Amino acid sequence: MNPRFKDKDLDRLETDPDFDADYSESIVRAFRKRMQQIRSAVDERDFYALKSLHFEKLQGNRSHQYSMRLNDQWRLILEFEGEGQNKVVLVAAIEDYH
Repeated sequence: MNPRFKDKDLDRLETDPDFDADYSESIVRAFRKRMQQIRSAVDERDFYALKSLHFEKLQGNRSHQYSMRLNDQWRLILEFEGEGQNKVVLVAAIEDYH
């Protein structure tokens, strides 16, 4: 899937090895690993298949978003745009769910 970023810091976090956006090293490492998984996925069904990601659709006023686990406390928030092969994942945020 082709990711886009809602926040320029998230884009930079993936590509700049010296940038940590004030996240711990373990969160940055987990984020970069998830971005590799996102780029290699055909569609969101690949995320559901990997149970360790705990990929889930959010509810309520966030029903247009999905979360993916970075660790026990932190989640990567995603949105999807488009249909079929033109579907793009929008990386929206890294959030503390603790």
